[in-house]
Amino acid sequence: MKILVAVDGSDISLRAVKYAIQLSGKLAEPAKLTLLAVDPPLFPGVEKKIGSAAAQRLHDDNHEHMLAPARRALARAKLEAIERPEIGEIAETILAVAHKPRADMIVMGSHGRTAVKGVLLGSVSSKVIAQTDIPVTIVR
Repeated sequence: MKILVAVDGSDISLRAVKYAIQLSGKLAEPAKLTLLAVDPPLFPGVEKKIGSAAAQRLHDDNHEHMLAPARRALARAKLEAIERPEIGEIAETILAVAHKPRADMIVMGSHGRTAVKGVLLGSVSSKVIAQTDIPVTIVR
């Protein structure tokens, strides 16, 4: 089973990683885990202002922050995962990565905002669920 776990460095995304670890332990063969860390693109003009090297360092630092807690949890569980640091719109990137190569499941955390805040802020998990036929597990 191929499981894509979206991480952002938060406690909630760490819970999603731990869920994927538990699920993997219950399978006949360990799951093939992919950790996806999506850093949003910089605002227009920022890269030109700070330079492409500084922009890349910023994205690299953000990816490291997002992936480090998941790496530690996987190391404790003696599991390995493929890491996919990406730059892009979060929901759209999760969907693109989940479909190439096709994941069997997407696991992600949800901040549990109320329906009104979710509509106003645009819930990533809602967008992913609405736009994929891959099973999605939301961990709170």
